[in-house]
Amino acid sequence: MKILIAILVSLLLLNAVARELWGCTLISYSAQIKDARINRYPNPKSLEIENIYDTRVIKLRNFLTKHNSPLAPYAEIFVKSADKHNIDWRLVPAITGVESSFGKRIPPKSYNAYGWANGKHKFESWESSIEHVTKTLREKYYEKGATTIEKIGRKYAPPSSTWSKNVRFFMNQIDQEANNGNF
Repeated sequence: MKILIAILVSLLLLNAVARELWGCTLISYSAQIKDARINRYPNPKSLEIENIYDTRVIKLRNFLTKHNSPLAPYAEIFVKSADKHNIDWRLVPAITGVESSFGKRIPPKSYNAYGWANGKHKFESWESSIEHVTKTLREKYYEKGATTIEKIGRKYAPPSSTWSKNVRFFMNQIDQEANNGNF
């Protein structure tokens, strides 16, 4: 019995460490380490993750569902695209909150929940729009020095004095979804 309790406590501690370091837990992980170097705090990108149960996807899907967003089924694409382009996974969904009430107020068949080109740009699909916006944020914003929400806002929505504050608000709301245990 003592061994079972020790194992359970160890698993809970490992989950807490994983949540703190990587924003996810070790539930349903099966990973192979690509880089055999010893690293006290390994980069999650040095792990090949198979069948990951990424709590970020669940948190985001729940959050978007609560807002009756047509983007809820695309939560995994938001997270994967953010990871691929190394940006905060909450940023693009938060932008959709500011620009289109999470995709509910967009030009018909535009898939433009981001206010892209002042709402005039039409994407082919939600998937392509998420990838395009995320990639562009990396290449045209982050890589050119706009690495904070405030700096991004000056370029993304220059006349607005509230855009950055509102994006941050929605990013924090997504975090609250996680902190409330709704995943």
